[in-house]
Amino acid sequence: MVHTKRNALTVDVYVAPMRPFVGAPGQAPGDAPMWSPTSSTLIAGEREAILVDTLITEDQVDALAAWVRGFNKHIVGVYVTHGHQDHWIGLARLQKHFPDARGMATAEVVGRAMFETTDPRLSAYWRGSFPGELPKTPVLPEALSAQEFELEGQTLKAISVGQGDTEYSTFLHVPAAAAVIGGDVVYNRVHMMTAETDERSREAWIASLDAVAALDPKIVVAGHKRVGATDSPENISASQQYLRDFSRIVNEGGSVEDIVAAMLQIHGDRDNPRTLWHSSRTAVAKRS
Repeated sequence: MVHTKRNALTVDVYVAPMRPFVGAPGQAPGDAPMWSPTSSTLIAGEREAILVDTLITEDQVDALAAWVRGFNKHIVGVYVTHGHQDHWIGLARLQKHFPDARGMATAEVVGRAMFETTDPRLSAYWRGSFPGELPKTPVLPEALSAQEFELEGQTLKAISVGQGDTEYSTFLHVPAAAAVIGGDVVYNRVHMMTAETDERSREAWIASLDAVAALDPKIVVAGHKRVGATDSPENISASQQYLRDFSRIVNEGGSVEDIVAAMLQIHGDRDNPRTLWHSSRTAVAKRS
């Protein structure tokens, strides 16, 4: 997806489509193990550019690199929005394509990425989900020394909001393009992964989305978005409504199947109901 130019920077979005992964077999329609479509965003000036988030598997990263080469830019960095591996584990492979692409993230995101690499349970989860498709030796992003950095004289702002679909989430504000690259704070026509949240943290997530809206962006790129979906600011309020609906339905006390059915009545046009099944199972388990 290509966005119109505003001032000195352009924003272009690549989306790796939904794909299978190795997980527990599905127990109902829509519950087959599928990974949600995932985005990587190219922010470019006249000569140089950075990427935001990396995708996951080596073949995804290779396809992303081929797309990036079509812009004929010098890739100088990769900003990582949060610590989930599907947004940074591809850094090692990307740097083989673009050796000058320095990985960058807030210190908290680097810490979370380190945890996901060293925690035996999480490391086994990622490698088991994508066997033989991830780098053998992960490369972590480096911690930014300041909230702001520049691309060809234009300021980019790493905004820490705390709660997205995981803790220590951030988004990248690109004032010169009136854009926010939202990571997993914002979703776009894809079921939202709420498994790491409870009602209280979902309220914090809604407040994080308020922080995005306060910037009045014209472009809002979600970390998980349907292929071809428009990167519009309407995704902010749509994400907030999804979270409110999920909390309300969970609080009604129904079963996993009840939660999924009720959510699909309202949000059935979103991709990858496997995520909804996973989130619903987790929500019910947290009641005990």
